[in-house]
Amino acid sequence: MTTFRLVATAAMGLEGIVAQELQDLGFETTTENGKVYFEGDEKAIAKTNLWLRVADRVKIIAGEFPARTFDELFEGVKAINWEKFLPVDAEFPVTGKSVKSKLFSVPDCQAITKKAIVERMKYHYKRLGFLEETGPKFKIEISILKDVATLTIDTSGAGLHKRGYRLDQGEAPLKETLAAALVQISKWNPNRPFVDPFCGSGTIALEAAMIGQNMAPGYNREFISEAWPWMKQQIWDDIRMEAEDVANYDQPLEIIGSDIDHRMVQIAKSNAVEAGFADLITWKQMQVKDFTTLSTDGVMIGNPPYGERIGDIEMVEQMIREMGDNMAKYPSWSVYMLSSMENFETLYGRKATKKRKLFNGFIRTDFYQFWGQRTPRN
Repeated sequence: MTTFRLVATAAMGLEGIVAQELQDLGFETTTENGKVYFEGDEKAIAKTNLWLRVADRVKIIAGEFPARTFDELFEGVKAINWEKFLPVDAEFPVTGKSVKSKLFSVPDCQAITKKAIVERMKYHYKRLGFLEETGPKFKIEISILKDVATLTIDTSGAGLHKRGYRLDQGEAPLKETLAAALVQISKWNPNRPFVDPFCGSGTIALEAAMIGQNMAPGYNREFISEAWPWMKQQIWDDIRMEAEDVANYDQPLEIIGSDIDHRMVQIAKSNAVEAGFADLITWKQMQVKDFTTLSTDGVMIGNPPYGERIGDIEMVEQMIREMGDNMAKYPSWSVYMLSSMENFETLYGRKATKKRKLFNGFIRTDFYQFWGQRTPRN
């Protein structure tokens, strides 16, 4: 087994959660903006792709070096042992980005990177003509930040938020990775009731169900690195078998997803069937003001409409007021809401116990956390 330098990319504000996930999987981590670094072998690549709920992708760091000129870039790329990663017939598209660097032309950087890899591959594999590129795909990125070039290879393929269960969605879907992060932040556990009163296509409730039954989020999908010749099929089979062994399909769950829009409730139901949770989650068409419960110590997590996205800001404000009034009747419940509305606490009628800045796509939001009073146990 080879040890690789690896990086799990994450949305801003979620790096700490990804780092904790990696540590729980047994890796040592270091973190910077949007990135969590760790080391591991082929099994680590498979395991992190299968298990990371909040990361966007897992990438191999192929090389890193200063690059202030195109010559430096070419020679630096060419010096990397590409033959360690890429077979002779590899398809290797190159994408790029450049921030605060002398080499600011991304198309030129991509072209030079591609040329340097081709030169290295032709020399190593003793090829005179073109490389065929008819084999497995290796997505390479050249990223230059402050004149330092980093070359990475994407092991995930489609972003890790693509779990494979979302058949349909609404106008403003929440990414599965962000939905999982909201559940993780709440510290919800499967012994507590769970409600999402703005369920949309059901993402938050479905992520909670997967967490509740300890299901690997990537279990039902494929990854680009599965086609790589040095990522043996046995590695993936073993990792999936381990995930199957630790899943707790018998864990009872009390999860409700509701929405004012009956069409969205139907979409959520379909997605739940696809995810294997047809009988585990209760779906209702309902307004949040009509929520009632006899359960205590529950967790309510939601992503209510933002005035700017859905339209009628007065209607949204009224809905938040009604939610605050209604949830005041259930002091043992903890309420967690993701919103871009800066007056959310005023509307809700209570100051949040804690706030966390997060980005929902490009929208800056706060995750408002109103902690409940735990019911005393006899």
